Amino acid sequence: MRFLVGTAASDKGQSPSVYVVADDKAVNLTALDNSIGHDLRNLIEQGDAQSRVDDLAKGAASIPVADITPALPIAMPGKTICLGLNYTDHIKEGGYDVPEYPALFMRGPNSLMAAGAPMIRPSCSEQLDYEVELMVIIGKGGKHISEADALDHIFAYSVFNDGSVRNYQRKTHQWTPGKNFDATGPIGPYSVTPDELPAGADGLKIECRVGDEILQSANTSEMLWPVAKTIATISEFATLEPGDYIAMGTPPGVGHARTPQRWLRPGETVEVEIEGIGVCASPIVAEEDLKGASA
Repeated sequence: MRFLVGTAASDKGQSPSVYVVADDKAVNLTALDNSIGHDLRNLIEQGDAQSRVDDLAKGAASIPVADITPALPIAMPGKTICLGLNYTDHIKEGGYDVPEYPALFMRGPNSLMAAGAPMIRPSCSEQLDYEVELMVIIGKGGKHISEADALDHIFAYSVFNDGSVRNYQRKTHQWTPGKNFDATGPIGPYSVTPDELPAGADGLKIECRVGDEILQSANTSEMLWPVAKTIATISEFATLEPGDYIAMGTPPGVGHARTPQRWLRPGETVEVEIEGIGVCASPIVAEEDLKGASA
């Protein structure tokens, strides 16, 4: 199944709805059953999503996907845990040693935003970088999850752009400042259930581009810590809960490692894409322009 959380053009000002998507058409599940709510959380927690959605969507009216403005798949996740240094060539381009344990950091909710919404280049830095990543949405929680069982804990996969303000990331060994500027981490628009993809979302092309300029192009099979191993590792120290996000790290080609360095610029639109999941496109705007517009 392919889900899209968002607001239809005819529903301006209303809360987002959950849609199930087939080709270029979408059925509003929230309108058919208000217990589904306004993001994927209720659908995850209520369980048996496949049969519920099949029953609701059968014969229901649909609208064009193009008429829907995306929202976050999970509006307020309990936690967003991100991997750094999960592709060998990206590790080398950053000047790091290959770690024996995954480099993990967390993102706060204000840093996340929906696909299609503007990524904000902060007024204090021009070094806004791009990072295409596979995003995991946890379906079944747990702690001390075995690697063998880990994939059973996934509700869906999505696309993530881990926008990073590099000079602030490098101010500290902990990376937190550079990874938590407001509106720098778009997710979506689609959330695709595991039955639609290879196990662990392995073997999928993953790419970032601006216009015709391909900035990153790799394959998810190159991850040092695959999805199952990552879930098992994180669950050793943190209880995973339904609706948690796990971002799986980025391949090589990021802007700070290029000569000359390549930062995202206001007026551009950056696209990150994962085969079988979709494209997350984000226009880049300058924070100072937003302040001027609201003055």
